Order: sequence, then structure tokens, then C-alpha cells
Amino acid sequence: MLASERIRELITGGFPARFHFRVELWSEGRWVNDLERRVEYEVFVRYLALEKLYDVTQMVNDRPLSLGRFARVEDAENAIARPTRVPITAISSKRRQYYQVTLDVEVLSVTDLDELNRWLRGELRPAIGGSRNPGTALTSGLRTLATRLLGGEKREYEKRTDPFRVP
Repeated sequence: MLASERIRELITGGFPARFHFRVELWSEGRWVNDLERRVEYEVFVRYLALEKLYDVTQMVNDRPLSLGRFARVEDAENAIARPTRVPITAISSKRRQYYQVTLDVEVLSVTDLDELNRWLRGELRPAIGGSRNPGTALTSGLRTLATRLLGGEKREYEKRTDPFRVP
């Protein structure tokens, strides 16, 4: 997940990476598949330049859970990839079901970095709730655009299980 040289350069340059995991249980329909359940969580990786360590934090119920600090990027990657049990159980059904997992990897913008730092310090005023004024939202958009123009990264990976039945 951190194998890309570009992502490593951005992280060591002060931009943290966000790994957004989405696990979904779907049931197959005749014409349209139905989403039964969904769980999402995030893992953040920041490089602490003064300590020369990668800090890995998972957000659990809006609270940071440290997964550790690592000198080697491979160890940080192992912490991100550690198995995580999500509370989704397939239900008894006549329909076939399948799990779909999506991973979005994004090197964060400056605004996202500020918001992440506030969140990690325990401030419970995320800008998402509409509490920002329009000027701040415009500034955020411009910073995000500038980050992308400077080479910010975003990638998406998706995997789906084979369909199965639960009697």
C-alpha cells in the first residue's frame, strides 16, 4: 500500500496518507443487487520527520487508536494491512450473497492535515457537519486543488468474493 515511490515521497514530505476501508455485504437480486450492510473505517499514516518514524493510527468510533510507530515503512505497511474484524455477518437467505471490499488510498491535502491534527487532539468540530462558513469551504477547495496540482495521490482498490448462500 505504501509501495508507490510517489506516495512515500509525499508522506516523508509531510503529507499523511489516509486509507479508507469500506466492507459491504450484498445480496444478488434478479435485476438489481441490494446492499445489506456496510462498515467503514480509516487508517492514517504520518511521517514524524524529527523522530524518523511512521505513525499509524486507526479511527475507531471517531476515536484514534494507535497501531504503533515504526522506523521502517514496511512495518508501517504491515500495521495498515493487519486483519481487522468488521461486524458484518452474512444472513440466512434464499438469495446469493457476496462481500465487497473497497480501499481508497489518498495522500491528504493541507486542509485535511489540519483537520486530522485537530481530530487526533480530540477536538470534536469536524468541518463536515456544515459548521464551516462558505469562505472556509472555498479555501478548502482551493487548497485541495493546489495539492492535486502539486502531485497529491489518490487510488482505489476493489475486491469481491464469489457469491455464496447461507441456508
